[in-house]
Amino acid sequence: MNPYYPLVSARARHACEYCRAPEIVFNLSFEVEHITPQSRGGESTENNLALSCRSCNLYKSDYVSAVDELTQQEADLFNPRRDLWDEHFSIVEETGEIKGLTVSGRATVLRLRINSTAQVEARKQWLRLGLISQR
Repeated sequence: MNPYYPLVSARARHACEYCRAPEIVFNLSFEVEHITPQSRGGESTENNLALSCRSCNLYKSDYVSAVDELTQQEADLFNPRRDLWDEHFSIVEETGEIKGLTVSGRATVLRLRINSTAQVEARKQWLRLGLISQR
């Protein structure tokens, strides 16, 4: 297990810092990911680590930016150590989708494929069970 896992997971309240997936419903621990990837000079320090579900971490890969479909602007991806989640995203409780509220939020939703069919269906159930919130 990643030596930073206890710190990072407690700070994230055991939820993906990108899509809000609750770690408790998975049969394995979430991943400690580098916000700025090591391949781009990111370090293994508290301020550069986030808790990520497998899906978000896979699609984020070593990206640090993506294009916002609405404005066609290149934008930095959401940074859980610098940005506030509820300023960049909201959860549409009726549909289970996460809506990007800013250029960065929309670019992150698209790059990380946060609204894939499987994730939206799971998120609807997690909302129904009270396992996730917008916090």
